[in-house]
Amino acid sequence: MRAPRPEMTMTPPILLDIRDHVATLTLNRPEQANVLDDATGAAFVEAVGEVAAAQQRGTVRAVLLTAQGPHFCAGGDIRGFAAAADMAALLDQGIPPLHAAIHTLSHLPAPVVSAVQGSLGGGGIGVALCADIVLAARSMKLRGGYSAIGLSPDVGVSWALTRLVGPMRAKHILFTNQPLDAAQCLAAGLVAELHADDALLPAAQALVRALAQGASGSLARIKTLVDQAAHHTLHQQLAMEHLGMVASGASADAREGVRAFLEKRAPHFVPES
Repeated sequence: MRAPRPEMTMTPPILLDIRDHVATLTLNRPEQANVLDDATGAAFVEAVGEVAAAQQRGTVRAVLLTAQGPHFCAGGDIRGFAAAADMAALLDQGIPPLHAAIHTLSHLPAPVVSAVQGSLGGGGIGVALCADIVLAARSMKLRGGYSAIGLSPDVGVSWALTRLVGPMRAKHILFTNQPLDAAQCLAAGLVAELHADDALLPAAQALVRALAQGASGSLARIKTLVDQAAHHTLHQQLAMEHLGMVASGASADAREGVRAFLEKRAPHFVPES
């Protein structure tokens, strides 16, 4: 009997499961703290593309980012950096597709939730914080790490940290590499909820299931309004709210939501075409 080919026995670095309108994307290299090596990065890019396509078809209405093992993602593959003949060329080749995937997830009309446990460092911060809502286990610990090895942020880390905690605190995190525990991350606004480690995934799954049953057009418009608010004057934001409210008012979900409220029952929302 022929031995199985090595590629057939390898554990996939990313797991993607789509069911009940929820896409669950799981980092699956726990023995390596889910670092973003070449294989994991490429698989992540491919999975995000599948999620985006499924969302456009209406089969995905919420996304959950998770990770196997005790750590969410320790960051980039430092051993791979050290082994590269030309580290700059390696980074120049690998970063653009990963950045495109992060941009896609950040701008996906569907809500994105991340569930973070253990170590969160380097590019892993960008993966976790590109979500609309971050839930954390009490074991979670965030550490910048870039400047400690002479590198600078990628994967949207500088953008996400600055947006969430402001320029000074972002610089402090990235200059000093002092770790922040889960309670500090909650206080700083980096995460929305804390859970016991064994309760994190069930809580995240319950949240994305609820979001997947929500009014998809309303959630998409809320996401756009909140994400763009910092770049608008009050006048511009009010104009966007006006347009968004009118579009919402014309939707079947709004009609269903109002009827359900008056009839004192749970609404049944359907994806907007």
